[in-house]
This record gives sequence, C-alpha cells and structure tokens, in this order.
Amino acid sequence: MTNVRIGFVGVGSMGQCAHLKNYVTVADCQVVALAELREELGKKVAARYGVPRVYRHHEEMLAQEKLDGIVASQPFTRHGLLVPELLKVGVPVFTEKPLAGSLEVGERIVEAVRKSGTWHMVGYHKRSDPATMYAKAEIERLKQTGELGKLRYVRIIMPAGDWVAGGFNDLIRSDDPLPKLDYDPPASDMDEKLYQKYVEFVNYYIHQVNLMRHLLGEPYQVSYADPSGVLLIVQSASGVAGTIEMSPYTTTIDWQESALVAFEHGYVKLDLPAPLASNRPGRVEIFRDPGNGATPQTIVPQLPWIHAMRQQAINFVRAIKGEIKPLCEAEEALEDLRVARQYIRLLTGR
Repeated sequence: MTNVRIGFVGVGSMGQCAHLKNYVTVADCQVVALAELREELGKKVAARYGVPRVYRHHEEMLAQEKLDGIVASQPFTRHGLLVPELLKVGVPVFTEKPLAGSLEVGERIVEAVRKSGTWHMVGYHKRSDPATMYAKAEIERLKQTGELGKLRYVRIIMPAGDWVAGGFNDLIRSDDPLPKLDYDPPASDMDEKLYQKYVEFVNYYIHQVNLMRHLLGEPYQVSYADPSGVLLIVQSASGVAGTIEMSPYTTTIDWQESALVAFEHGYVKLDLPAPLASNRPGRVEIFRDPGNGATPQTIVPQLPWIHAMRQQAINFVRAIKGEIKPLCEAEEALEDLRVARQYIRLLTGR
C-alpha cells in the first residue's frame, strides 16, 4: 500500500481542528473525500484543506469512494447508529472516545466490529503523545528488569483547565443551520438523571480511565468512589493500587494533567499538555534511587516536537498499512465503559 486513502465523516470543530488538519500533513496519507451534512461548511473545509470531493451524506461517500480508512468525528452518543454502518464497508474506522454512551450500545458496536472483519480504533490520543509512548516503554522495561523493584502505585490527576489551548483559532465556520441528528437510546439500567451523570463522567474522565489501564499494563477494578466525586480508587489484577483525581482544583489558562507511576525505588512521571495544544509533546521524568550507595538520578528525556493528535493520525495510518497494531481497539474501549459503570454504581449506589 502506498498512499492510504482516508474519508472523513463530519468536519465540525473536532473533525477539523483535532483530526483533519493533522491527517492532511501525514506522509503516505491522502484525504480523498469528506461527508458533511452542512453543505456550505463541507465546501469551505474541503477548499481549505485540499480535499477533492465533498458529499452531504456518508452513504453517498461510501458508495462512490474506494477508501482504506474512515475517520468519523461525531458525538459519541450516536456511535451506535453510525459506526456499524461504516464498518459494513470493511475498512478500519477511527472515532473519538469514548466508544459509546452506554455499555449496551458499546457491546453492539463490538459485535459489529467482529462481524465486519476489520477493526475500530478509538481515539484515546494521550496514548499517542510521544511522552506517553516513551513512558509506557520505560515502565514495561522496568517491570521486566526489576531494577527499581516492584510496581506499587499509579496516580493520575486531571484538573479541569484550558483543554483547547488555542486549538480552535483556525476553525472554519458557516451559516448552515445545525442538522437534526438521531441519537442512541439511553442505558436501560439507569433513569434519566443517573444516565446523564454517567455520560458526563465518560465525557470528561474516560481518558484517565483508559490511561490507568495503559500504564498499569493490566485490567483493574474500581474499589472506592469518594462521595465528593473527586477521587476514584482502583486495584489492578495483580494488586497494584491506583487513584484518579478528578478536578480537585481548576485552572483558567493552563492544563496540569499528570501521572505518577511509582516503583519501590523510583518512579516515572508523565506530564501531559492540553489536548489541542500543537507541536508540543508531554514531559517525562524518571527518578532512580536503587540504594546500596548508588547516586540517585533524575532523567528528563528530550522528546520530538510532535503533538498527540498528529501522532495519533500517524498511528492510525501506520495501523492501516499493517506496520503497527491499533493503539486502542473497540473491545478494550468497552472495558472503559464497564469501569465507568462500576464507578457510578459505587458513587450513587445504583
């Protein structure tokens, strides 16, 4: 495969500024078409980014184009309606996180993936940040060598802040009326108020739920939900403790998300930038204090000037070409929805 032919379904704010503007700069990738219900917006976006063909409906695009992959940036509460349709084409599909707005819908999507013979990559862009990729490799190496002892604890903190970081400055707008969309049904085991609480949690904190498993390298269960809604405590399959701190404070013009992965004699610390920050990777700090007279060391590796959304686009294209595995597929993303349901049940008793 030479150029990977990508079709876009939806080029609203995230479709443009998180995804399209990155894909059009990826080597060996060509965005050949887009589908956008807002006709004026579709034409303006296509003109800006050099996309040769524009369709009103994704059905038209799928019927006319020979694609190698599909990027669908849509509200996650309509993934259950859209994703199975896209999978019928038999090419890989990328969507934003989370997989769906409920476990039931997520399960239907996973079943559709299994029947399609292809795969569905869910956009947990933090996994694609060069800092996360470096930290993950180092964590796995330390677990294998045992040079800093056993893995003991993972702490993730995500204070709400300026997640956009100027990322919408070049957003193309139009005067098109907002289209009327159909959405997935709510979860059958929750009333309206509880379902809204669940949807809010997976919208705001599912990245951290996923990142916890990624850093641990194994599944985990939620063991405690603090009534304040600030703290979630987990225990991994091998007994490692973990916490997710959810907006214990907020910032207005900064983003201060971080993860601490603690071993007995050191740690790997990961600082992540705002999701839409450009040309800026996260930061990794590695502390080693093995004892026995050895001098403690703190190492901060220099990382390439690549932001997570761009690296995520590169990773999706590479996965289509068979060079790497998709970083997070639908089946694993379904586990995030299960963890979220555990948390809400512990928090509310329902």
